[in-house]
Amino acid sequence: MIYGYIRVSTDKQTVENQRFEIKRFCEQEMMHIDGWIEESVSGTRNYRDRRLGTLLGRVKSGDFIVCSELSRLGRSLFMIMEILSLCMKKECRVWTVKDGYRLGDDIQSKVLAFAFGLSAEIERNLISQRTKEALARKKAEGVRLGRIRGSKNRRHKMTGKEQLARDLFARGVSVCAAARQLKVGRNTLYRWMAEERKRLREATVSE
Repeated sequence: MIYGYIRVSTDKQTVENQRFEIKRFCEQEMMHIDGWIEESVSGTRNYRDRRLGTLLGRVKSGDFIVCSELSRLGRSLFMIMEILSLCMKKECRVWTVKDGYRLGDDIQSKVLAFAFGLSAEIERNLISQRTKEALARKKAEGVRLGRIRGSKNRRHKMTGKEQLARDLFARGVSVCAAARQLKVGRNTLYRWMAEERKRLREATVSE
C-alpha cells in the first residue's frame, strides 16, 4: 500500500498544495496512491494522538508513506526520529518530495533522518530567538507592542464568506467540511459562529 500523508497547521490551509506535490511526485516515480491521510493539527501534538498514529499502527512491511517534507511528520527532532524508527522496524518506507529523503534500512537513511530533523529544529529555534530579541529591542525603545487597546481588525478572515457559511450549515455540513470549503481554520470558524450567535441574540432582544 502507498499512502499520501498531508498535515497542515490549523492556521495554514495548504492541503491542496501538498496533495498536488505528492501526486506529481508519484506520477514521476510511476507510483499510485492507494489512500490519503489528511489532518489539520499542529505538528507539536504527539503523533499517537493524530491520524498519523493510526496510520503507523496499520502499515506493514513494504508499504510506503509519501509526504511533502519531514516536518509534516512532526515539529521536533525526537518525534521525527521516533516515527522514522518505528517505520524502519516495520520495514515501511518513507519518501518525501521536497527533502528528497528516502527511508531505507541503510545507515545513510538514519544519518539523513537525524540531519534533516536536527536542522529543522535548529532553524525553528533560531527564528524563535530572533523574534524574541526583536520584540525585546522594540520594547526597550518604547514601542507599543500588539494591537492598540480598543481597536479592532478592519477585516476578518470570514469577511465576504458569511452567507456561504450560513448556507453550508443550513445544509447540515460539518464544521470541518465547512472550514475546508471556506478555506479558514476551524478555530476561526468557531469564533465566527460564536459571534453569529451573539449577533442573532442581540437582534432578537432589540426586536
